[in-house]
Amino acid sequence: MVTALFICGRSRIIAVVIAGMFASVTNHAASADEPRRRFIAADSSKSRVAVIDETGKTEWEHKIGPLHDLQVLPGGNVLLQTSWTNVAEINPANDEVLWQYDAGKRPENAGKRLEIHAFQRLADGRTMVAESGPGNIIELDKDLKVVHSMALNVSKPDAHRDTRLVRKLESGNYLVCHEGDGLVREYDSSGKTVWEYAVPLFDRKPAGGHGVEAFGNQCFSAIRLDGGNTLIGTGNGHSILEVTPAAQIIWSLHQNDLPGIQLAWVTSLQVLPSGNILINNCHAGPDNPQLIEVNREKKVVWSFKDFDRFGDSLTNSQILAVDGVALPLEGPELRR
Repeated sequence: MVTALFICGRSRIIAVVIAGMFASVTNHAASADEPRRRFIAADSSKSRVAVIDETGKTEWEHKIGPLHDLQVLPGGNVLLQTSWTNVAEINPANDEVLWQYDAGKRPENAGKRLEIHAFQRLADGRTMVAESGPGNIIELDKDLKVVHSMALNVSKPDAHRDTRLVRKLESGNYLVCHEGDGLVREYDSSGKTVWEYAVPLFDRKPAGGHGVEAFGNQCFSAIRLDGGNTLIGTGNGHSILEVTPAAQIIWSLHQNDLPGIQLAWVTSLQVLPSGNILINNCHAGPDNPQLIEVNREKKVVWSFKDFDRFGDSLTNSQILAVDGVALPLEGPELRR
């Protein structure tokens, strides 16, 4: 499954064709007047990444371990992780592994606790990988040679929380979600911080857990929009924030803004050509949809809930077609 959700930067990703089901109905083929979405998604609680066609059928699925990132590459191959340390490119036609990188086997990482939570195939063919624990971003060529490396600035080092989604921007900078530090930071290629935004707690106290009862600022995703603003999925902040370069919030969607739906851990995001936003609503429980598409007026346009094939840890997804029309994608998400 593709997800995404995050900044796509310079990579060019052409998505596979997949379809979602309408609203909260499981195993339901959409009628002609219902919104239809093709998408790819992954859920580590079900150990599954799957492509769902527009009738709601599973076209392809693959067993996974822990997963926090996912991309469909030109030609239809899927770039995903099979463990916290291994990233693989898989051909869905035959499940052949065409390329893979195991961070645990890199000599520089020997003896270090590390996890991978973000990666990206770049336009020049390199693969960007964020290594949490060692605290760096590397770029690999097809032969696994490290051609660029940059250190991250992490104030609360933790292999599981140093980063969530990371993307290389068209400028060559990197936009990084630092989950443990509760902020989004933009680095230039040398590792210098050029912009950052501390995710606010809105005068609330943090609360433990993963579901709707939890609260914090452990951000998961960030998308740099064409006008220069940044769209942020705040993780256990249960919200989506659009902030300006001057750190002003100009649009937001919070936990209880959608009638009948509660947001929990907001993970990957995608901005569609219409301006609608796809939200991954992770750990929200079976009373809430796992995927929600909203417009800028905060109206639900489409949603998906299927707790048979996917569970409560659907972290990453990407809509690839809207009502039968394939999206002109640049990467895991469109910028608007």
